[in-house]
Amino acid sequence: MANYETHEFDVIVIGAGGAGLRAAIEASAQGATVGLVCKSLLGKAHTVMAEGGIAAALANVDPQDGWETHFRDTMKGGKMLNNWRMAQLHAQEAPDRVKELERWGAVFDRTKEGKILQRAFGGHTWKRLCHVGDRTGLEMIRTLQDKGVHQGISIYMECTISRLLKEGNKVCGAFGYYREDGRYVLFKAKAVVLATGGVGRAFPVTSNSWEYTADGHGLAYEAGADLIDMEFVQFHPTGMVWPPGVKGLLVTEAVRGEGGILRNNKGERFMFKYLPEATKHEFADTEEEAKRWTDAAVAGTKTDARRPPELSTRDNVARAIYTEVKEGRGSPHGGAFLDISYQDSERVKKKLPSMYHQFKELADVDITQVPMEVGPTMHYIMGGVRVDADTGASRVPGLYAAGEVAGGMHGANRLGGNSLSDLVVFGRIAGLGAANYAKAQSSFSSIPEKEIQSAIDELEAPLARKGGPNPYDLQKQLNDIMGTYVGIFREEKDLETGIAGLEKLKEEIKKVSSPGSRVYNPGWHLALNLKTMMVASEAIARAALLRKESRGAHSRLDFTKTEDEYGTFNIASSDDNGKMKLDKTPLPEMPADLEKLFAKKEPAHA
Repeated sequence: MANYETHEFDVIVIGAGGAGLRAAIEASAQGATVGLVCKSLLGKAHTVMAEGGIAAALANVDPQDGWETHFRDTMKGGKMLNNWRMAQLHAQEAPDRVKELERWGAVFDRTKEGKILQRAFGGHTWKRLCHVGDRTGLEMIRTLQDKGVHQGISIYMECTISRLLKEGNKVCGAFGYYREDGRYVLFKAKAVVLATGGVGRAFPVTSNSWEYTADGHGLAYEAGADLIDMEFVQFHPTGMVWPPGVKGLLVTEAVRGEGGILRNNKGERFMFKYLPEATKHEFADTEEEAKRWTDAAVAGTKTDARRPPELSTRDNVARAIYTEVKEGRGSPHGGAFLDISYQDSERVKKKLPSMYHQFKELADVDITQVPMEVGPTMHYIMGGVRVDADTGASRVPGLYAAGEVAGGMHGANRLGGNSLSDLVVFGRIAGLGAANYAKAQSSFSSIPEKEIQSAIDELEAPLARKGGPNPYDLQKQLNDIMGTYVGIFREEKDLETGIAGLEKLKEEIKKVSSPGSRVYNPGWHLALNLKTMMVASEAIARAALLRKESRGAHSRLDFTKTEDEYGTFNIASSDDNGKMKLDKTPLPEMPADLEKLFAKKEPAHA
């Protein structure tokens, strides 16, 4: 058997973004020994790409705000398909988590009175996003990793986990390798927390970085956990579209929150005509009213004007831009124009420093002088591991999940800013749940050598094969299938074609070849990632086919209405033969006191 190093921890956390760091900090605070495993370098988590702010009803700018309104906004944004208990906990605990970050050293922008400043964002009734310019995620990661490092958490960087190990039905560890030289490593653990993020690299245009290959989704599924809500894939409406080397790179929603205007190539402010009837009353219906709102936001004063139409939910804005481009009204490079150049240039540089430098350095565009070109980019998946709201536990004993890899919190569509508060709220809950579970285990499980050998054999198979398909060719095929047949708009014949293509591709992946050494072999890394990306892609496509309606981020051209009969969860799991099966599961019943919140009259907007 090949050599491998061994480490023992009460809890191991896989992923070192906001959710993983917060889980590790909490488990450690409960007295558990904690190992934190990250695929990249510490500090390079995808959380840093979340720029606009962290949503929490602090009511520092709009005193009318409260957790009840945040809860209602989240549920309405998710088209009532959210796990209501997760949405409730999130809304109630987010303010405490933000104040906790502040105590730990996070430096937020401030009001004149010295309170944490909050800005408007799509789908939020009040100005709710606490921010650090447009670098909020970066400040969160800096704060959390400083806290974690000083707490004494053991960290294993550039380490990829390829398999969760089980004793009977419970998880007892994980096996993986160091990306630098391919050394193998075994982590024995009483509990495992998955915090691996999303699935973006399965799609051709994405704001996600190279790490997002559905690792946690695949690991959990193979270990016997359920995947929920996988059909709901969020395309952020504004990613860079030019130059080609940065296509898909995120353009924060904060640009629109600070008054950015969307126009087509005819100069038309097109979002007015794409507002859904159900929410039309929440938004300005003339340019004059929208301008009054923006002017008041810039001046920091109150107004009775309604929000600009650009602050509609992400799914709606993404579909609007896609439609404008498809109908011939797009910008020169296939997007729309996002303009904030009409504002004072120094204010733009102060409020949006990252965006200013990003466009200046990567596209040679000065956003204080001319509009940006933007278009939809695959950004986030609402679907993930099905977990218990109060503990973060999956249905597999000893396995927990938090952050983007966990499903249920956001329903059919996530509101901007809710991702960062989700990370720290449910990171803490999962860390606490895992630590409590670990305390109840008397000893570490013994892991049979044959299990370890099986994991090693799986890792080495692509290296030993010769003449098989190239992993980069297979990823391109996967991207083409997902982009063409399972994209922003879907219909039955396309989804069936996509699923058939995925089935063929699944067989090709079994033959993938990346010959050579384990040392500095990126082709080998991708060959291994293809398996997890395939699990997520199949779950997305099959769940999308099963949901014969349009709801939130899931848009069917052949079933354009939202239907009550599909107010259910779609659950993907593995059957006894290893085939993926899909089941529709009723939503948990919401308590009467929470139901009453949806009968309340909408408040006037600030």
